[in-house]
Amino acid sequence: MAILCALALVSPAAGLHSVPPADQPSAEAAGAFGPRAVTLGPAGTADDDGARGADTGSGSLLAPAVEPVTTPASPAGGQTPAPAAAVPPPAAEAAPAATSGPPASEVPSVPPLWAPEEELAQNKGTVPQTFATESLAPGSLATEALVPDNNAAAILTVFNKINEYRVAKGLATVKYHPTVAGLAQEWSNSIASREVIEHRASFWTDPRAMSPGSAGEVIAIRTDRDAAQLVEWWKGSPGHNAMLLDPRFNVMGAGISYTNSLYSIWGVVNFFGYATLPAGTLSSPGGSPSGGTAFPPATPSVCDPAVKHMPPTLDLSGAAINSPADLVSVNSSGQLLNRPAAGNRAYGAAKVIGSGFAGAKEVFTPDWDRDGVYDLLTQWTNGSLTLHRGIATGGFQAPVTLGSSGWETLTLAVGGWCANNRLPQLVALDTSANLWLYPNVGLADMSSRTLMASAVSATRLSMVDYDADGFQDLLARKSDGAVQLYRGAGTPAPRAEVPATVATGWTDVTGIRPLRDVTGLNSTGVALRRAKDVVQYWDLTGGTLAAPSNITGSWAGQRLAQ
Repeated sequence: MAILCALALVSPAAGLHSVPPADQPSAEAAGAFGPRAVTLGPAGTADDDGARGADTGSGSLLAPAVEPVTTPASPAGGQTPAPAAAVPPPAAEAAPAATSGPPASEVPSVPPLWAPEEELAQNKGTVPQTFATESLAPGSLATEALVPDNNAAAILTVFNKINEYRVAKGLATVKYHPTVAGLAQEWSNSIASREVIEHRASFWTDPRAMSPGSAGEVIAIRTDRDAAQLVEWWKGSPGHNAMLLDPRFNVMGAGISYTNSLYSIWGVVNFFGYATLPAGTLSSPGGSPSGGTAFPPATPSVCDPAVKHMPPTLDLSGAAINSPADLVSVNSSGQLLNRPAAGNRAYGAAKVIGSGFAGAKEVFTPDWDRDGVYDLLTQWTNGSLTLHRGIATGGFQAPVTLGSSGWETLTLAVGGWCANNRLPQLVALDTSANLWLYPNVGLADMSSRTLMASAVSATRLSMVDYDADGFQDLLARKSDGAVQLYRGAGTPAPRAEVPATVATGWTDVTGIRPLRDVTGLNSTGVALRRAKDVVQYWDLTGGTLAAPSNITGSWAGQRLAQ
């Protein structure tokens, strides 16, 4: 079993850490991340005890890393990204919420929610302070790495083990709330899909937290699927242990995610303390206010995959499209051109990879069938939708019709919208401002769909992980050149929020192509086809639009594939 060492958190905004190689000496405990807890004041402010933190127990210490806060430079040409919302500083003091529990002599009035400095010192010098980052580099997994196996048994195990431990220590059990569980599950999916261990900023202010008086979060990961050992690790770490035994907490929610990477189980537990239990509080996962232990299956949705797709690792040097950073375009003669990415925003010479696309309204280049080779999904002006499957040694197979009519009126985007489904999906905006999600049904007719949202105004769509949270989002360019952001959460519907305007001045944009690996491995960004034969690259790796740079080459008469 490969073991993740303990991490130390410097500030709530930190959390992007290196990890030791799989053979790094450690103990038999699973790895976990520093706990986080807050006591909330009457005005909703927080005394965030996150100035420092550690996990020790049997793990080894990893030097903390601080993620700097930067402001992107203003792009040229007057196209200015909208400013990000500022995060208010934590309040200086806040009183803990009253709650029942064991005698004061058994439990401190303010539990040590973070390990003290002397605890950190015990582990200093046990391992080197510089580690390889291959095993847990930020963003090294895509949401497609999430394995959609049922996590009901694991969640019930975590819930029961925590309560058994609390009872053994003379504490009242915590109850379960599905809304809190949804909050925890969303974050578990997010960090697992990005393979980044970090706490959720201001999670207690999320509406799903339902205005608690106190709040805490613990995270752990393992190379096996032993959910009980997640709890054992937390018990063995003083900081986490204090969180499990905090008498202020009376409700919890757990999220468990599985991946096909080295660390196969990711667990997040959110604890909250309420003066009055919120409506809908249950005695256990899937239970009822009066009891019950059955955990019902998740409600089926259009996102659910029929099978698990894991593409092989192929040599694409001979393929028509070599990487997710390649730029594909259609020229005025209907030829399909590919410019292979050469690294650091540079591209090789254009090469003809196909012809006969003069009648294409849009061309997309996903790996539609998840066989490891990039394909061509084409929306034609005659109303049809076709798929040319890519061949690893070069070229494409004969087209397969996925839709015979009616597609010419739609505005499309293609990508991994669904977090639990490795196949890319298709999002379509109709002329009535309705946004639809079409599931990927392979080579069959795409006739089924589900409504995602209404009253969506856009003349062009693009799917990309804009905010770097591991879930695909939608950039919707309006007719006035403003770009609105519809954030995804891995489920059919976008997040229930007013879409933010993230850019202006894109009136001349005729193509938005999401790209990966342009500036480095797992980097994200978009290429824009603009007036005066200009193609720009805008980096999104930092979670917001960075200043653009022009991509050299002759683009006259060419349209970007999406």
